[in-house]
Amino acid sequence: MQKGTVHLVGAGPGDPDLLTVKAARLIGAADVIVHDGLVGAGILDLARPDARLISVAKSRANHSVPQDGINAILVHEALAGHCVVRLKGGDPFIFGRGGEEVEACRAAGVVVEVVPGISAAIGGAAQAMLPLTHREASSAVSFVAGQCKGLSDQNWAGLAGKGRTLVIYMGVATASDITEKLIADGVSPDMPVAVLERATRKDARAIRTLLTDLGDMIAREGVKSPAIIVVGEVVTRSDAVNVLADFVRQAELIAPSP
Repeated sequence: MQKGTVHLVGAGPGDPDLLTVKAARLIGAADVIVHDGLVGAGILDLARPDARLISVAKSRANHSVPQDGINAILVHEALAGHCVVRLKGGDPFIFGRGGEEVEACRAAGVVVEVVPGISAAIGGAAQAMLPLTHREASSAVSFVAGQCKGLSDQNWAGLAGKGRTLVIYMGVATASDITEKLIADGVSPDMPVAVLERATRKDARAIRTLLTDLGDMIAREGVKSPAIIVVGEVVTRSDAVNVLADFVRQAELIAPSP
């Protein structure tokens, strides 16, 4: 590895076996690893014993290190002559702020490289046998963030519906609002949806229902982040468990006789 270089490395959605060969090599050679909170121990174990690990974990309510601070760490460590790996969950350029970090490094005259990783959508869909495209169901895929400024102003028309698949990152906390806006923008309340929770990990879950039930299902099932939401007919071709059918069946069993 070249000294004084920052490598933005995609760590994938969780399973260490899904790292690229290049990612594993860079992790094992780095002087400094600046990592997200979602990067698991199995991946960090690949680091050299003498490597410095710097956590910049973020959650919806708490950013332990703001983005400007992360940028400053990367630049500082590189200018000190260290080989730096910025280890990011999923892929650096899919809702990973990789573009901002590249710009900060270049502005400071730091050499920067990007190593792609398997995104949560790709990894989770593969694990759940959920084809994001299918000749008979979907020829287009859109990736959107479920936590963004002006969510209520987002025009969801054309992102989901017949022949299309919509993948929503960071949408668990705002699922009810997203559901309401999708339906208001013309998506059928009966459109199949799946939630892929903790994608590719041993405790992963893939569950499905209908759009109108999405918010209630997340509450019933106790879904927690990290999770992605997939909206589209392709959901019915997956191995995701149909929890709406299970919920209705249970309700019928406990309903009082007329």
